[in-house]
Amino acid sequence: MTSALHPEIALGVNIDHVATLRQARYRETPDSENAEPSPLEAALIAESAGAEGITAHLRMDRRHIQDSDIFALKSTLHTKLNLELGNTPEILQIVLSVKPEDVCLVPENREEVSTEGGLDVAGQLEALKPTVAALQEAGIRVSLFIDPEDRQIDASAKLGVEFVELHTGAFANAVGAEKDLELTRLIRGSAHAHAQGLAVNAGHGLNYKNVRAMFELPHLVELNIGHSMISRAVTVGLDAAVREMRALLRR
Repeated sequence: MTSALHPEIALGVNIDHVATLRQARYRETPDSENAEPSPLEAALIAESAGAEGITAHLRMDRRHIQDSDIFALKSTLHTKLNLELGNTPEILQIVLSVKPEDVCLVPENREEVSTEGGLDVAGQLEALKPTVAALQEAGIRVSLFIDPEDRQIDASAKLGVEFVELHTGAFANAVGAEKDLELTRLIRGSAHAHAQGLAVNAGHGLNYKNVRAMFELPHLVELNIGHSMISRAVTVGLDAAVREMRALLRR
């Protein structure tokens, strides 16, 4: 498998954990003039540092990103907004009013620290159909966050979405020979998704040490990365953190 299929991978910067830090102190008053740090300011810094897009997850429990953040991002960003959401009527209506360029449907569990595992598209096909249709009718491109499994990829293609985002968490957490096996799953999943007419993104658990392995995935368009860069920003600043990651995604 050659990595020369894509000399450069686009970078989407997830700003959820900027909002997590704000909510730690300003949970009751996230729109206060004292509330900091600002997810919008972080997004603009990420854009200026070379990010091709900004990703944010509007959760049902509003543990980090708030409704006002989403509207502010959409009205201000110069690149594109990629909204992550669970398949819930309330959040769907908000997203349809915001009209981001991209949406990624993800599983959502109130007890999880962060998104765990991929969406069971094959098992939720009928429930997802009206949501996908409503988003596409509004001119929004749809992605599904899935594990690199043929049945999930085939179900995604059946729904007619534009993208899948392959869940890289198992790869990121694996060690030794298991890591090689997980990378092989991602490579095969990416090839299969492309063969089904789907564009391929990936993300979850990627960092400055493991991200270069993603060049092995054929047809990969974009990586969405958040926690690693926000963590790095604590010591070097967000501009430098994004530029460092952006450089790793250029061959």
